[in-house]
Amino acid sequence: MTARGWMVLMLVVAAIGWWYSPLSPRIPAVAAAAPGFNLRCPLPPRTDSDQPPLQSPLPPALSSFRLAAADLRPLAGLSVEARVLSRRDYTFGREADLSPTDLALGWGRMRDDAVLAHLSISQSGRWYHYRWTGTAPLPLPEIAQSSANMHMIPSDPSTAAALHHIRTGERVRIDGWLVEATAPDGWRWRSSLTRNDVGAGACEVVYVCAVTHL
Repeated sequence: MTARGWMVLMLVVAAIGWWYSPLSPRIPAVAAAAPGFNLRCPLPPRTDSDQPPLQSPLPPALSSFRLAAADLRPLAGLSVEARVLSRRDYTFGREADLSPTDLALGWGRMRDDAVLAHLSISQSGRWYHYRWTGTAPLPLPEIAQSSANMHMIPSDPSTAAALHHIRTGERVRIDGWLVEATAPDGWRWRSSLTRNDVGAGACEVVYVCAVTHL
């Protein structure tokens, strides 16, 4: 390939990468409702300012959110005010059909600049990773209990747009429902129901009703 050809190829690859990045104007599509089902995402009880995430019981009348790709069975309400530690967008894979974005969120002392300056934070493969050099800036149980990687399922186009425009370092409130996604072929994706767990299964799967920039 000629030098001109390589340059054209690099430009094409860069353009594709930009189009699928958070900087792109492209808003990821919202998973469609199942035929004949009218989606509605009522707000759960909201957490107070500067408080830990609020997990609330289900109201008796709340039923599953039926999507064409999967049924979302609500498990609990979730309202969280947090700092965005990192974000990662996903385009391919079954989970991406529902949740195009993961947010790593921190609350309590995991929002503080003095703490975050000593942590290296990243996301990959639907996981959230943190590392440090020397002594950890907080006790490890506190880091685990004051941060989480959350898989965000937007409930409508406006929520999808709000999630798409969230940037690392911002403070946001996310209100929605922790869910278990299931499909007829047996596929299953279940949210954690505690902020104290780590490792496989510790991430929250959130059907997002509202996003508020703080």
